[in-house]
Amino acid sequence: MAATPELAEKLVVLGKITTVYGVQGWVKVHSFTEPMDNLLQYRQWRLRRDGETRQVEIVKIRVHSNSIVAQIKGVDDREVAREFAGFEILLPADQLPKLAVDEYYWHQLIGLKVTNQEGQLLGQVHSLQETGANDVMLVKPCAGSLDGRERMLPYLPEQFVLNIDLAAGEMLVDWDADF
Repeated sequence: MAATPELAEKLVVLGKITTVYGVQGWVKVHSFTEPMDNLLQYRQWRLRRDGETRQVEIVKIRVHSNSIVAQIKGVDDREVAREFAGFEILLPADQLPKLAVDEYYWHQLIGLKVTNQEGQLLGQVHSLQETGANDVMLVKPCAGSLDGRERMLPYLPEQFVLNIDLAAGEMLVDWDADF
């Protein structure tokens, strides 16, 4: 199944198939969801790798150690399962659970322009990552940025992240441009 550009923009990456598991055609999956077992509730996956897309049905899925293992319908051989390694697992954004008014999925924050209280454009949110203590945003320069610096800002709403306006594509932060 080929994805149209409009459809591809509305898909969210929930994980990635990393390798095979066992000899009966199962695959090992790295979940990007929090908690990781949230991925278990989805049985229709869209897969994408290097521009190729596929739609698959998951017949069995479970948590195993620090990952998830799954069996794709019609795949019962280790070598066939190996062909799925490297595929991202996608889901239409409208199938994700609704969040509270002041909560956001990370994919919603990517691309927001980040401005501090002094009105200085620091850049755009490029990515987010967990660090243990708190989540961190990588803010990269964009057109109109104050300078060409990349910045790592803590993603701590109410402490450093003062306002998020998804419609305007903007985030207001309490952050000194010199940091």
